[in-house]
Amino acid sequence: MEEIARYISPELMILIPVLYLIGCGLKKAEFVLDKYIPSAIGLIGVILACLYVFAKNGLTLEGLFVSICQGILCAGASVYFNQIFKQLKK
Repeated sequence: MEEIARYISPELMILIPVLYLIGCGLKKAEFVLDKYIPSAIGLIGVILACLYVFAKNGLTLEGLFVSICQGILCAGASVYFNQIFKQLKK
């Protein structure tokens, strides 16, 4: 967990469980194929990170870069924890 906290901004860590829950919802939705869920989580993560960063710092090129990186990292962490939970169940 320390490694993740080193790269993801503390204020955006809340996105990890939020994206996990969104992923669970997409998994139950019949119209979304499983292979598209990680991409959808990534896109939603970037959008949510953009909303936060732009609301806090305004619309800047640096803010766009940071929010894209943070959104991808949060989505990756969410998928990672999902896989850990699946493996622990086995």
